[in-house]
Amino acid sequence: MIEVHDLTRSFGPHIALDGVNLSVEAGEFVTLVGPNGAGKTTLLRILATLLRPTSGTVRIAGLDPARDGAEVRRRIGFLSHRTLLYEDLSAEQNLRFYARLYGLPDAAPRIDELLERVGLAHRRHDLVRTFSRGMQQRLAVARAVLHRPSVLLLDEPYTGLDPQATEALSALLTGLAGEGCTILLTTHDLERGLAMGNRIVVLSRGRVVYNVPAENLDPATFPEIYHRLTG
Repeated sequence: MIEVHDLTRSFGPHIALDGVNLSVEAGEFVTLVGPNGAGKTTLLRILATLLRPTSGTVRIAGLDPARDGAEVRRRIGFLSHRTLLYEDLSAEQNLRFYARLYGLPDAAPRIDELLERVGLAHRRHDLVRTFSRGMQQRLAVARAVLHRPSVLLLDEPYTGLDPQATEALSALLTGLAGEGCTILLTTHDLERGLAMGNRIVVLSRGRVVYNVPAENLDPATFPEIYHRLTG
């Protein structure tokens, strides 16, 4: 579903990505970890068609984002550090607005379903500015999957969430993965990353330095391995 070959991205003299190779199968849940400045956000922004690579190739479901950008964007959902929600609109109004942007016909049943799944059906008419950070994040996930994307890209979705909100978000993502959605998630939480992903990829200094199925990792020893690879 995601194929990246020899991907590089430079910002002037700074090399953010330095020959990244990564393959994500359909329905796979991959957790991408690495220190600040490793290139995680840059990689996700390229996959989301928000940045162009300096060199290398990217394919999403076999499509080239440089040639088929509109079709690629129909197939992906992207959650960045910003929720992209309108605080003076209600939860339901936000989803209706994005449904129009996606060109979704008869979106009401899908909106009802997602508000129920993210636990916000009882707050559907409340303004987003009255929501906690965790509630906004769950609504942002609903926004990102409103059009039923086959690929979901999540950049640090747990940032700023309390334990209850964290568990609610994890349950939502687990459910989406169980439905066959391909998920690539970045996080600094190594323990949660191991628990969530089918595969763990470590990015350091713009390179993939570790790529192992989660079932082959020992949660007790992985932090030591991670610090050795990224130190």
